[in-house]
Amino acid sequence: MPFYHKLGNIPSKRHTVFRQPNGSLYHEQLFGTVGFDGMSTLMYHVHPPTEVKEIINQTNVAPEVALEKHMSMLSLQGFQLSPESDYINSRTPILVNSDCYIELAAPKQSMTDYFYKNADADEVLFIHKGSGTLKTQLGNIDFSYGDYLVIPRGMIYQIHFNDENNRLFIVQSFNPVYTPKRYRNWFGQLLEHSPFCERDLRPPHMLETHEEEGDFLIRIKKQDVIYDYVYAHHPFNVIGWDGYNFPYAFSIHEFEPITGRVHQPPPVHQTFETTGFVMCSFVPRLYDYHPNSIPAPYNHSNIDSDEVLYYVDGDFMSRNNIEQGQITLHPSGIPHGPHPGAYERSIGKTETKELAVMIDTFRPLKVTKQALAMKVDGYEKSWIH
Repeated sequence: MPFYHKLGNIPSKRHTVFRQPNGSLYHEQLFGTVGFDGMSTLMYHVHPPTEVKEIINQTNVAPEVALEKHMSMLSLQGFQLSPESDYINSRTPILVNSDCYIELAAPKQSMTDYFYKNADADEVLFIHKGSGTLKTQLGNIDFSYGDYLVIPRGMIYQIHFNDENNRLFIVQSFNPVYTPKRYRNWFGQLLEHSPFCERDLRPPHMLETHEEEGDFLIRIKKQDVIYDYVYAHHPFNVIGWDGYNFPYAFSIHEFEPITGRVHQPPPVHQTFETTGFVMCSFVPRLYDYHPNSIPAPYNHSNIDSDEVLYYVDGDFMSRNNIEQGQITLHPSGIPHGPHPGAYERSIGKTETKELAVMIDTFRPLKVTKQALAMKVDGYEKSWIH
């Protein structure tokens, strides 16, 4: 995250003596990216972060691809995914490529007997249903409906849910996730025309320092395999930290829509970017105010990107028969647009209450076996009058 933050106790100078009350040294760790050239954070541990007792298991979690290549528009009923107790087991990849995995999850239970670390990818967790606390090495973040949780790769975390009714839309990004550069000045500060600013982003607010020793299970994902590591110390034994690389939350309800006299293109909804895809937030907003404007989107061709829309809430103006948790995929190379009747129906409307998350990928997406089990039959023919 391109702004500075700190929690807890840290020395006045980096890489200098910093002693515990018992006289022993705190253990400094650089949590950095892009080979010492990207954003980084310095942590100070009570115990060394390197003491592994054993590696007891490994599990293959590679997506099962059903359609490697395809040119068909798809719609998926995401809420057909059955809830599972375990967080990791509930994570179900549906659309994947070499830049990202798009997943659904419906976990019922909190992570209480293990910790998780994704060593491959930054993660963006969109909270569709549920609330709770994201607990990390760098502190805690409370979350609820509509929150994006952005977790940098390599961050050890747990999720504690408040109840069993949870629905998550998850993106693993194999490239770093940033705020869009067109919203930032050359210092990294979000500009006045940005649809959100730093005060809307919620970094960790409470640092829990655990000094317990024992057997602590940390499940680490690397190259589509989860390795079960047993560490000698509680991983949340950080006494303080500072830097720019940390998890944060951003609520889709804090996104301030950009509107105009005529229909605005999808980039005005952009929320996050990577080198392989962008993420956008469609939120309640006033419609275009030209007297002859057509609020519904015009037909357009995705020549360079696959378009994924995850429908969260409200009545999405350009689609017919859409439900919560539904997903549409419009692959690159073919045009798509509003469903029959939606174009005319939108004229004269003054506002929309829709809420949705969009992902545009720059490489084609593959469809998994689990996704086909949620497929809406005949969606590709739904534009026929």
